[in-house]
Order: sequence, then C-alpha cells, then structure tokens
Amino acid sequence: MSIKILNKNDNVPKYSIWMRMHIDPLLMLAIILVLIYGMMIVWSASGQNIVTMEKRIIQVIIGLATMIILAQLPPKIYEITAYYLYGICVILLIIVDIYGQISKGSQRWLDLGILRFQPSEIAKIVVPLAIAKLINRDCYQLTFIRIFISLIFISIPTLLIAKQPDLGTSILVAMSGLLVLFISGIGWKLIFIASIFIISFSPIFWFFLMQGYQRERISMLFYSHVDPLGAGYHIVQSKIAIGSGGLYGQGFLEGPQAQLNFVPESHTDFIFTVLAEELGLIGVLILFILYLLLIIRGLILALRAPSAFGCVIISTLMLILFIYIVVNVSMVSGILPVVGVPLPMVSYGGSALIVLMAGFGIMMSIDTHRKIPV
Repeated sequence: MSIKILNKNDNVPKYSIWMRMHIDPLLMLAIILVLIYGMMIVWSASGQNIVTMEKRIIQVIIGLATMIILAQLPPKIYEITAYYLYGICVILLIIVDIYGQISKGSQRWLDLGILRFQPSEIAKIVVPLAIAKLINRDCYQLTFIRIFISLIFISIPTLLIAKQPDLGTSILVAMSGLLVLFISGIGWKLIFIASIFIISFSPIFWFFLMQGYQRERISMLFYSHVDPLGAGYHIVQSKIAIGSGGLYGQGFLEGPQAQLNFVPESHTDFIFTVLAEELGLIGVLILFILYLLLIIRGLILALRAPSAFGCVIISTLMLILFIYIVVNVSMVSGILPVVGVPLPMVSYGGSALIVLMAGFGIMMSIDTHRKIPV
C-alpha cells in the first residue's frame, strides 16, 4: 500500500499562464486576425502608401499595448473610477467645442502637438461604464430616479458631440448608454415610452439641431441618383464598387474604383467598399466570420462574468461592436445615410482603434480577475 504525501498547495486552483497574464487567448487570437486582415485592406485602400502603413502599425501597437495594460487592472478600479472618467470626458468634450481643431468643417479633435485625438471616441467606453456604475444591479434596484439620472448622463456627451457636429458618433454614444439600461433589465413599458418620446422629438431634431449637410445625407439615401456628381457621389461610387466585386472580387490591389480614387475616404469610412470590390463576397464573408468569432467569444466572457456590473459592461461592448459593423456596412451599401462611422479594427484611424482595444482590455480584466478560472 502506497502513501501519498499531500502538498499544502494541492488544493489551490491552478491558474494558466494566460490567466496570470490577464489575457484571454481566444479573444486575443480573434482580435489579431481581424487586425491583420484590416491592415491588408488598408495597404490596398491607401494606394500602397508606406507612410500610412507605418502609422497604422504604430496605431495597432499602441492599441495592443493599451489593451494589455488595462487588462492588468482589477475590474473594481473601473467601477470606482467610472464617474471620474465620465467627468474628464465631458470636460474634454467642452474643450473641443471651444478650442478644438477644425478639419473638413468639423471641430472634433484636440491637437496636443505630439498627439491628436478625438475625445468623442473616449465617450463610447466611458458612458457605458458610468451608466453601469449608476445602475449596478449588484448594489441597487432599478428605480425610475436612477433611470432618469442615467438619461441625463447619456444626454450631456451626446449633445456635446452632436454640436461638433458629429451625428454618427453622437447617436452611437447615446446607444451605448441606452444599451446598458436595456441589458440591466429596464421594463418594456419604459422602452415603449422612451421610443414614443424619441419619435415625437424627431421633427425638432431634424429642423433645429441637424446641420444642412446632415439632412442632405439622409435625403441622398433615397435620391442619390438625382445628384450623382454632388451630394450623392460617395454612395453612388460605393455601390458601383461593391457591385463590381461579385463573388471573387477584382483581385487584391486591382479594384479600379479604389485604386483610381473614385471612392472618397477609401481607407477610412469607406474601406468596406475596397474589400468588397477587390476580394468580393468571399473576402466579405471572411471578415464577417472573424467578427462573429470575436463577438461570440466576448458573449461567452459576459456569461461567466463574476458580477452583474461585469456582465453588463462586456455585453454592452459586444453589442456596440456589432452595431458599429452593421452601421458602417449599411452606410456604404446605401441602406443607411452616410454618418461617418468607421469599420471597427479595419478602417484607418488611431483614436477609434485605441478606444476599441481599451474596451477589449476591460473585458479581459473582468474575466481574468475571477477567483476561480472556468
């Protein structure tokens, strides 16, 4: 008969190296695959511009570093600092509206010399954090007063961003906050009342808050053929490029609409057009599959989150990612008006990418700081 000598650490749960590094390997793999695929499309859409690719690589490196750093912080840090981050974001938005750099008719950027960024991008993460903190079902009941305060929290950055003007981002920021309320369990009665209020407010928004060019963009959704060389130019050229891609595409670096610069903003908001034209339906499906794997993994992390706060934050971030994808693809396909929403992790742009990667870092923090790995 053999006798086994028990070690005092035998009953201690074994943490994988990934848990100790606070990195989810499957989520990380999906992120890297999307980033690589996106850089390939940016290379084509930018006309094989070396400088653009160098900047994109730097953006990706900064984004990954941001994600890894934020993943190391305990989730409690984000819950404790949520209101402070919200306040800083609102102050930055006010500064932008007063002193922000103007580009292409919009005042959206803060230029600090070595750094140029959009505070409105930060709001996409900060607003859900603040609302989740306020509505935290681990600590509070979902009362009317908390819902009312949440709507005020959502309205302030939304209106400041709309003033820049940036209609697309303001709508998405508002949706990010409303999604937190929805996921937290707000009743259908309140959803119905809110919907009626939004619909009744639409005429005021159309006539008094929207800029002329924004109303024109919505009109072009239905009448782009009326002015194909003016206001309808973007969407007409985009539809031509997407339609010409067919099943297999024109070939990588061979898309005439993209390579001859018929599609404006081809490496930013309209980069999906380049993908569809050059790689066809097959290339589009590859990107959608990668996105799907990323979102599924994120929802799995949400389901096993140790708290209601963590579950709500991860679920909201994944739904926001899904909405961004749908809005961008619908925008360049002529289903929705052009509102300047980039394709996540694919479109060129540092602020949007870094904020998105910060969101992934928060997700990994919530999951990997659990006491017992699943």
